[in-house]
Amino acid sequence: MKITKQLLVVIGLLLVAFVISFYFYPRMPAQMATHWNAKGQVDGYMGKDTGLFITPCVMAGMAVILYFIPYFDPLRRNIERFRPHYEGFIVFMCVFMLAVQYQIILWNLGIQISPNVVLPVGIGLLFFYCGILCERAKRNWFIGIRTPWTLSSDRVWARTHRVGGKLFKVAGIAALVGVVFQKYVLFFLLVPTVVVAVFTIVYSFVIYQQEKQG
Repeated sequence: MKITKQLLVVIGLLLVAFVISFYFYPRMPAQMATHWNAKGQVDGYMGKDTGLFITPCVMAGMAVILYFIPYFDPLRRNIERFRPHYEGFIVFMCVFMLAVQYQIILWNLGIQISPNVVLPVGIGLLFFYCGILCERAKRNWFIGIRTPWTLSSDRVWARTHRVGGKLFKVAGIAALVGVVFQKYVLFFLLVPTVVVAVFTIVYSFVIYQQEKQG
């Protein structure tokens, strides 16, 4: 594996996540609030052994999986063409999860920052970066908008990802708006996601059919 700036940043973020967990361990209650409902009210608890370390462990597991995925792709050479942006996504994902971990810790310290603030901001920025990634992604089996039609044609892939990239950016902005309307945060997170998913699937099919007929 090539050592890149993004990889070093991810390793640093993982170390920070685990150090934070160890540092705050003595100050956490035996049962930590770890889950909130759509209204921002606590509805789930975990013992602090699990509650403090589950996010860093998931973060580490996802980072490892995402870094090794390209090695199993038959079109790995295409991934190398946008590898810096792909690794940038891994960095964003780790930053997002670190923010979630910090929100959980602060809440259990008595500083009750609602997840309905943290999640829209984090997911909004992540979606916006997904839009940037889509616009640069080349055809592969694991990363991007993968439908039978995009995987069958470089032209369909390119056109779908060009449109999908713009839609992901719009979805990211919509998610950020959820911070203002916290009672409806799920609407601002889920509806744009579903719209983007359905539209890009249908769009890739239509473009593929046009290509076959042309």
